[in-house]
Formats: sequence, structure tokens, C-alpha cells
Amino acid sequence: KSSVQTIGEEQIQNPYTELLVLKGHQDIVRFLVQIDDCRFASAGDDGIIFLWNAQTGEKLFELHGHTHKITAIAPFSSSDASEEKKHLILTASADRTVIVWDCSSGRQVQKVSCFHSTVKCLTVLQRLDVWLSGGSDLCVWNRKLDLLCKTSHLTDAGISALVELPKNCVAAAVGRELIIFRLVASNDGSEGWNVLEVKRLVDHQDNILSLVSVNDLIFVTGSHVGELIVWDALDWTKQASECNFWDSSVHPDVQPEIKLSQSPNETSVQHLTSDEECVFAAVGKGIYVYNLQMKRVIACQRTAHDSSVLHIERLPNRQLISCSEDGSVRIWELREKQQLPAEPVPTGFFNMWGFGRANKQANQAAKKMQENTPVYFLELVGDLIGHSSAVQMFLYFGELGLATCSADHLVILWKDGERESRLRSLTLFQKLAQNGDLQLKF
Repeated sequence: KSSVQTIGEEQIQNPYTELLVLKGHQDIVRFLVQIDDCRFASAGDDGIIFLWNAQTGEKLFELHGHTHKITAIAPFSSSDASEEKKHLILTASADRTVIVWDCSSGRQVQKVSCFHSTVKCLTVLQRLDVWLSGGSDLCVWNRKLDLLCKTSHLTDAGISALVELPKNCVAAAVGRELIIFRLVASNDGSEGWNVLEVKRLVDHQDNILSLVSVNDLIFVTGSHVGELIVWDALDWTKQASECNFWDSSVHPDVQPEIKLSQSPNETSVQHLTSDEECVFAAVGKGIYVYNLQMKRVIACQRTAHDSSVLHIERLPNRQLISCSEDGSVRIWELREKQQLPAEPVPTGFFNMWGFGRANKQANQAAKKMQENTPVYFLELVGDLIGHSSAVQMFLYFGELGLATCSADHLVILWKDGERESRLRSLTLFQKLAQNGDLQLKF
């Protein structure tokens, strides 16, 4: 029997009771990217990019230009004050090209095909008005798609993820290494740039799968074997870390029934997101809320789904959304556990009550802190069943709803049923009033 939480038909906190199924893709849909308040793009293994209206589900454009699967996508809005703001998107493909698209016309603006290997990630640095492509090299481009500079060949594995840091720096995940690069303007007064490697961080024991920037002071990385490291974004020193959290010999008080399997998939940090206070981690089948100030996990669901959690986001109302390989999308609410006296949470992930190998005195201090700090838990408040295969990721559009994409070739728009019903009633009322069919009887 599955150990995943279940909820009944009454999902009080779940507003997403209507769905619109958007068809068009012929293969796995891996990426969604928001263009503006009501438009988004989807892309995947069929090499086609679709632009959609998030309110109506209308297909706006179908973009053809790549011959292989899409490997990365990023929005790239113009910031030139002299012209009307243009919404562009960048797409990279296994055909070793990058294309810039105009979202207003659906036209291909420009195509770059000088890459020696597949571009795996794209990052736009809005402050510098440049964008970066990561593969076997790190390349820096301007808006006109001129190559400004590039690194020498790094490894065959190449850069898998990039995150922007302060002081014109970026952190690049290259296998288990984290390489810090700095962009430096040319001295000759031209618009040129140089990219310099300034530091290599080799603290991870396995491939880095996820990176997230918390703020200008902190960024966080997660690896294939479940390591989470908190870094100083200014001097790139390690602020906190934890490894081998599933190992019962390290954490003897972990109960057998919640001991995680040692399979790497069970402990992979697949995705990270954050707000100013916490990092939210999708780890194996579970989701974990790690408080940066307390330096401990304050809430977790070890089996949030039946399979690996692929994507997680925090919503403004203390809720989280997660999606999984099992085809489900789930809504969680972070709640404070009301209890007197304080009840200790089981340790196990990132050593909840003592970050790292703490000594006896530190443990006593941690126990004292436990008594004075609230304990939180994640309650399942919504379960969105609509996809028949792995849900890759999602986008949250506020009152317009939620967009999800899946290996079943579909994009689904999830809507607030009550809101949609009110809108339909209002539209009908207005139509009747315009046609003169509305007769008020007293």
C-alpha cells in the first residue's frame, strides 16, 4: 500500500477544479516559460515551441525552427527605453543551435549555429543586457547575438545549470564541481566582455542537479546523492552543509519505516526554490522546507508522491505546489503544529536539529532552541489528477490558474472553478443585456 497521503473529495483549500487540455505537442513537454501576465510558452522533445494564452488556452503561435529536442528555454525582454518593450524568448536545442523568437509576431529573429556541443542551459543577465549559454563552453552574447567572449573547453559533460550571482558573477554546475565565473568589461572602451574563471568549488560528492539564488547574499546547491550546500554569494564560502542524511549509522534515531532507500533516485535533490526565509527542496519522493536562519528543516513530507518529485514552487499564501513522475500535481499548506510542550520532529534529513556534526554542547543548545521554536508540518490540501504520465514542471499565474506540462504530450491549464463559473455567468448576463433579452420582472 502506498504511504503517500490521500485526501477525500472535499478539497477545501484546492481551487483548481476545472481544467483546459492544450494539445499540439507530439512528444514529451519538458519546459514552460512565462512571457508576461497572460502568455506562456511550452517546449519539449518534438523541437516545437507553442505560445499560449493562459486565460483562454488559445494557441497563439507554433514556432518551427529546431530539428531536435529543446534543451533549454529562457525569456529575454528588451530593456531599451527608446523602443516599445519587446518580449523575446531564447530556445536551445540538441541540434546545436539557439534561436531568438519574437513573441508578438511568432517570428524567428535570429539563429546561432556555431556551437560545438548541445547548449544545456540559458541565463539572461538583465543588468548587463547580455545572455549566457552553457554547454561544453560558457559563452556570453549580446542582444544582437554577437559572441562577446567564451571560456575554453571545460569538460565533455559540460555546464548543466547556471545561476546569477552579485558583482557580475555566475555559478556554473559542471558535474560535481561548481565553477564561479566573473564577467569583466573590456579595457579598450568597446562593448566587449571577458569571462574569467575565479574559483572552483569541489565540495559536492556527486553531480549537482539544482541551483537556486536566495538573495544577493546566499545561493544553494543540491546534488544527485542528496547533499545540500548553502553558499555565501559574495565570497563563495560554504555556510552550511549536510550529507548522507539517509544513512541510519549517521542518524541512529531515524525510525526504520521512514529510512530512505540508498538508491540515488530516492535522495536526488531534483529541484530547489526559495523565498527570503526558506529553501524548498524536492528530494526523491519527498519535499522539505529548510529554514536558513534556524539552519534546520522545519517541515517535510518524506513521501509526498509515489515517484520522484520533479518541480516545486512556493505560492504567496504559505502553500507549496509539487509535481512528480507519478503524474500527479499536489498542493501543500505549511502550518504550525499547536503543541505544549514542544514535541521534537524526527531527525533524518539535513540533520534537522543540528546542522552538520554537532558536539554535545551544541546539541544541548539545539534542544533548548527546540522548546522555544514552533514546529511546522505540510498538510495536503489539493490533488490535481489530469495527466497520465510524468509531470515535468508547472507555472503559477495567480488568479488565472496553473499551467502544467507532461510526458503525455499535453499542457493543462488548471482553473479556479468558482471564479470561472462567476465569469461565465457575468458574460451571459452581459450578452443578454446587449441583446435586450434580459427582462426584469417585479
